[in-house]
Amino acid sequence: MKKDYSILLYYCYAQIEDYEAYREEHHLFCVEHNLRGRIIISPEGLNGTVSGTREDCEKYMAYVLADSRFADTEFKVEQHDATAFAKLHVRVKPEIVHSSLRHINPKLRTGGYVEPHEFKEILEKPVEDVVVLDVRSNYEHKVGRFKNALTLDMENFRDFPEKVKELEHLKHKKIITYCTGGIKCEKASAYLLEQGFENVHQLHGGIIKYGLETGGKDFEGKCYVFDNRITAEVNRENPSIIATCYITSAPTDRMVNCANPTCNAHIPMSEEAGWLMDGCCSEECRKHPERRPYDGTGYYQKNTNHYSPMKGVKRPSQPLSR
Repeated sequence: MKKDYSILLYYCYAQIEDYEAYREEHHLFCVEHNLRGRIIISPEGLNGTVSGTREDCEKYMAYVLADSRFADTEFKVEQHDATAFAKLHVRVKPEIVHSSLRHINPKLRTGGYVEPHEFKEILEKPVEDVVVLDVRSNYEHKVGRFKNALTLDMENFRDFPEKVKELEHLKHKKIITYCTGGIKCEKASAYLLEQGFENVHQLHGGIIKYGLETGGKDFEGKCYVFDNRITAEVNRENPSIIATCYITSAPTDRMVNCANPTCNAHIPMSEEAGWLMDGCCSEECRKHPERRPYDGTGYYQKNTNHYSPMKGVKRPSQPLSR
């Protein structure tokens, strides 16, 4: 099947003083180029997942890179047979990734990059003094993670500083952190350095870049992603399934959000169990009066009455100065 659409994953730590005004300009550009996705603009930079036709995504990347503040942005580009989002949200937030590490500026100090092909060699020939550390949440590494990776029991990246206390015995080892696209690792590796870990590195571009550049060998399962795919294939060399269905315990690489919006748990669920439970994690959720209709995907758009991508956008009289 021909794949005429692209999915862009990117981030850039950069100071944005006019972030409210820039949000308006950025939003308008996306609307005018038929782009959908989730973009965060904050005083510390940009973070986004954007989807559209290949041509429109090329224009978007050129638009971002033309701004000197974001000239070093690296885009992870995946091809897809449809857009990965139904809506566009461009929001201003205090951080480009929600954490409890606002004091850290990765532009000043962060862990050194390990390139995907070098990382692949490390996975193939593990060394006792090297620790591969997953800094993602439980529901993410439950469905997919690197072979022999150390995972942390945390519900949210905000919990990372507390979990670092459990890693004191690893201070003498080489630590290589990884996450989906690299953004969390910028602050996670910086925080480890701040806490006295001396030999700290990070997988450049995260799981997605690794899969695109190496074939994904030794990534077990699938990668949890924040679009309507829910999970994405990474490993084209020796793929495996590591998750088990929340309902039946059968092996599965599918993830769903519970159809009960007051629960919305991220859980592995086989296709059979999904239809059996109407996309719910329990009978209680299945009987909930607000249960959303299950369509077989386990992904639900938020209810937005009279949605319009132009809602709240003010057309600037002239381009913003940079």
